Amino acid sequence: MKAGIDEAGKGCVIGPLVVAGVACSEEEKLRKLGVKDSKKLSQNRREELAEKIRGMCKTEVLKIFPEKLDEKMAVKTINEVLKDCYAEIIFRLKPEIAYVDSPDVIPERLSAELEKMTGVKVLAEHKADEKYPLVAAASIIAKVERENEIEKLKKQFGDFGSGYASDPKTREVLKNWIASGKIPSCVRMRWKTVSNLKQRTLEEF
Repeated sequence: MKAGIDEAGKGCVIGPLVVAGVACSEEEKLRKLGVKDSKKLSQNRREELAEKIRGMCKTEVLKIFPEKLDEKMAVKTINEVLKDCYAEIIFRLKPEIAYVDSPDVIPERLSAELEKMTGVKVLAEHKADEKYPLVAAASIIAKVERENEIEKLKKQFGDFGSGYASDPKTREVLKNWIASGKIPSCVRMRWKTVSNLKQRTLEEF
């Protein structure tokens, strides 16, 4: 059995980091379903496919919420946190080979480190979700799970946009939270976006 692993939310400043793994012996069926990189699919299509993927394959999901992520990033980089998550997913799925979308600039290094950690053959590549249906399936599961968590947070904290620093709405909401002195627990405090905005004067807000 083979597995694919991918993440959603690595670069966002609000909300959790989600890592998903999908293990299946029927890769071709995934391809026929129309599984592809989650960013190229509409939200409705992602949700439809996620349900079908769960019905066909074994899936595992890890969610690291901002407070826990801040704690981990006091001693590790985001890529090291991801590597640990990938290893945990591999341990849970127990595949013969795992395909991983690599956050490391040197994918071969990540492959070697994960193989050492898990004892499983690992192939890490950039844009693996465009090449391997299993990784694309994992990207869909991760994205859908993260979107669900973001919707829950919006019900609690109001509409903050996508949660990514490139989103003007997210930045505006962050500025307001910082200006008020009440930054909610859904914000990743160790992100540069937050420290950069904090350095600006309240007059700029």
